[in-house]
Amino acid sequence: MTWRDTLPPVRGKLLRDEPLGPFTWFRVGGPADVLFIPADAHDLADFLKALDPTVPVTVLGVGSNVIVRDGGVEGVVIRLAGRPFAGITTEGETITAGAGALDAMVAKASAKAGLAGLEFYAGIPGTIGGALTMNAGCYGSETKDVLVSAWGLTRSGERVEYALADFGYTYRHSEAPADIIWIEATYRGAPDDPDAVAARISEITARREQTQPIREKTGGSTFKNPPGHSSWKLVDEAGWRGKLHAAPAPHGGGGAMFSDLHSNFIINPGEATASDIEGLGEIVRADVQSKLNVNLEWEIKRIGRPS
Repeated sequence: MTWRDTLPPVRGKLLRDEPLGPFTWFRVGGPADVLFIPADAHDLADFLKALDPTVPVTVLGVGSNVIVRDGGVEGVVIRLAGRPFAGITTEGETITAGAGALDAMVAKASAKAGLAGLEFYAGIPGTIGGALTMNAGCYGSETKDVLVSAWGLTRSGERVEYALADFGYTYRHSEAPADIIWIEATYRGAPDDPDAVAARISEITARREQTQPIREKTGGSTFKNPPGHSSWKLVDEAGWRGKLHAAPAPHGGGGAMFSDLHSNFIINPGEATASDIEGLGEIVRADVQSKLNVNLEWEIKRIGRPS
C-alpha cells in the first residue's frame, strides 16, 4: 500500500496517473501521480491538513508558463479550476479576484468598473495565482504596482494573509514561501473613464497579437530579461530564431523552436516533447553565455521528472 491508496476524502476530483499535457499550453508532459481539482478552498484546506506531509504538492494554473517534463510530476498536482476559484468582484477602487481567474478577465473587470492600472494584465496569458507567485508584468507595469493583499493556504492547510510589503517583490520574483497556494488577491485601481480603460486594454491586446505567437503552442516569455538586455535580442543575436531543435532519441519528438515572430517565445510546432522544449532552452542559454557572455535565466517554470 502507498500514499495514493490512503488519500483523504474530498468533495472535488482525485485523478490518478492523469496526463498533464492537455492542461498546458505547450501540450506536452507526463502524468501527475495524483491530480486534485478541489471543490472550493475549504475542500483544499481539509485535504492538505490530512495529506501525508511527506507527499510533494505542486500547483498548476492554466499551464501557460510551465513545462511539465515527460516523466510526469511526483506527488499531488493541484489545479484550481471553476467558479469557486475564478470569481472577480469590485468594490469602490478595489478588485478582488480568485487565484484561478484569468489575468485578462481581471483587466476586463477593471475596465467595466472604471478602474485604471490593471490594463497590463490583458497582456499576460495566465492566472492570478501565477501572477502573485512571480510578480507578473508587461509593458512597464507589474503586479506589485497594484496589489493590496492576498491570502492563501500553507502546505499544511493553514490560512495565511500577505500584505503587498510581505511579498518582497523584485523582477519576476517573490520572497513569499514557494509552498503557499494562493487563493485570492485584492488590487487597487485608480478611477478612470471605463471607455478609456477599455481602449488601452484593446491596444495591449492588439499589440500582443501582432508581436507574439499567441495562436501557437507556446509558454510565453521563455527567459527573464537580464539587466541591461532584452532576451529576445540575445536569442536573435546567437542565431536561434526559427531554428528547429529535437532532443536525441528516445526522448525527442518533432522538435521545438524559438518563434519567428518573437524570439523569446519557444513554440511546439507539431509533436515536440518536453525534452525537446527544455533541451532547446538549455542549449540556447549555453550558446548565449558562450557567444555573448550573458546569463539567461528561465522565466518559464519547469516541473516534474525527466523522461
